Amino acid sequence: MKASDLFVRCLEEEGVEYVFGVPGEENLDLLESLRESRVQLVVTRHEQHAAFMAATYGRLTGRAGVCLSTLGPGATNLLTGVAYAQLGGMPLLAITGQKAIRDNRQGKFQLIDVVDTFQPVTKWAYSITDSGVIPRCVRHAFKLAESERPGAVHLELPEDIAGEDIAPSVPQRRITLRRPNADDQATQQAADMIRAARQPIIIYSAGANRKRITEQLEAFVEATGLFAIGTQMGKGVLADDHPQSLFCMGIHKHDYVHSAIDEADLVITLGYDVVEYPPAVWNVDKDKRIVHIDFVTADPDEYYSPAHEVIGDISNTLENLRARLQGTTFDRTRLARLRDYVNDTLHLSEPAYSYPLTPQRIVQQVRTVMDRTDVISLDNGIYKIWFARMYPAYGHNTVLLDNALASMGAGLAAAMAAKIVHANRRVLAVCGDGGFMMNSQDLETAVRLGLDLVILLVRDDGYGFIRWKQSGEGFQDFGMSFGNPDFVAYAQAYGATGLRVEEGDRLGEVLERAYAQGGVVLVDCPIDYRANQDLDNAHHVPKSILDGSG
Repeated sequence: MKASDLFVRCLEEEGVEYVFGVPGEENLDLLESLRESRVQLVVTRHEQHAAFMAATYGRLTGRAGVCLSTLGPGATNLLTGVAYAQLGGMPLLAITGQKAIRDNRQGKFQLIDVVDTFQPVTKWAYSITDSGVIPRCVRHAFKLAESERPGAVHLELPEDIAGEDIAPSVPQRRITLRRPNADDQATQQAADMIRAARQPIIIYSAGANRKRITEQLEAFVEATGLFAIGTQMGKGVLADDHPQSLFCMGIHKHDYVHSAIDEADLVITLGYDVVEYPPAVWNVDKDKRIVHIDFVTADPDEYYSPAHEVIGDISNTLENLRARLQGTTFDRTRLARLRDYVNDTLHLSEPAYSYPLTPQRIVQQVRTVMDRTDVISLDNGIYKIWFARMYPAYGHNTVLLDNALASMGAGLAAAMAAKIVHANRRVLAVCGDGGFMMNSQDLETAVRLGLDLVILLVRDDGYGFIRWKQSGEGFQDFGMSFGNPDFVAYAQAYGATGLRVEEGDRLGEVLERAYAQGGVVLVDCPIDYRANQDLDNAHHVPKSILDGSG
């Protein structure tokens, strides 16, 4: 057998279904081994897009997604997607080719130190210089990528190692590991702190965006009377129509939901990482007493210094805490009033029609066509904040956004991966024109894969998020505008369908038409961002509402 055959058999042992990537001459042996395997190669039109897809596959399944590139420019093109996985806590294995290490006849052509380049944005990066270590290296890579906190790993496979003949060998077996439970004393101390508090509040985040945690969190809040708020990347862990959901911290300013944290004398965080939502927003005076519940210990931060940490499987911790707090319940009255006020203000009223559409109108119309388990994938732009703030989510990982690296260009890739994983659900990519054009060439990939996928392109002919920031800081409007193609014709050129939202159209009806059409459909929708001024202001729930006197 060849070393590349053994490498691919190791991927098969790990349960790899897809490898996303752009091949090069340095990984032709690996490509041939993939051709003869049960692993499906998904060829993308850019390596960054492949890494975004692999990261999202890992995010949705818990198993490391795999992406592939050649050396040099192919490898550096992967970097943004690898960093996206690492900062976002998504398990991913990046495989790159390399020149022969024993007989390189091409000198320094395309030659850079890829392993050292990847070290700062991965949990582990390694060059396989001996075919004998392939089983151990692949097993270690997957184990490390998928262990808490999940992230990215990198393996470099030089072409002479990949192509060499070796004695028949077998992969190391994949085993399922149980996460350890938290220490009994630590759990009891957390229970005592909760019981002694006047009004605890829960903040759940990306690290808690798992099915079993959803089940245990729902049981925990119902047993104790506690309310819970999500970060952007935690949206949906507790369904937003649950009577004890306080929705999502959408903006990086004091918003209505932060009034609940103002009320709290104890904050219980689940899977919280400071990378995805700055604690300075909700702990501005650094005086909040915090219990950190997670798979891993907290990273020290000036505004996030937990009084106590409970480290272990989060779902089991919640179950154990519920048992220890049996008979302890907190009054729901004030926070129930707060919830009703926020729900009425942000979710229930239908925004007035105007053309171009306002962000509020777009969010409301999208919600009308998506079912409880359907998935929206948000690229990075100012519309992401409107969706985080105003779009009710009813299931874990049904709102895919990135607030860690927050890279533009990931929305289409994440939606494509979501459709591959959830073939029977509606999936909608919501992309700005700036972010969409960074990886729009992979429309061809979506068409080639035969995906039923709708892309809502919100168009303002500029970099709207940065323009908003520029204006907010008192600068003149400069450097933010660009031209665009005819997006309907652009979609058609790739073999997709293009639709345009015209004045008088109801967006929900256009989106329903897009889903009925089938295949890849792009909907060009102009957007009016003048409503962004609402995001510049702090928002508070009036004290009279909380007291029941208003």
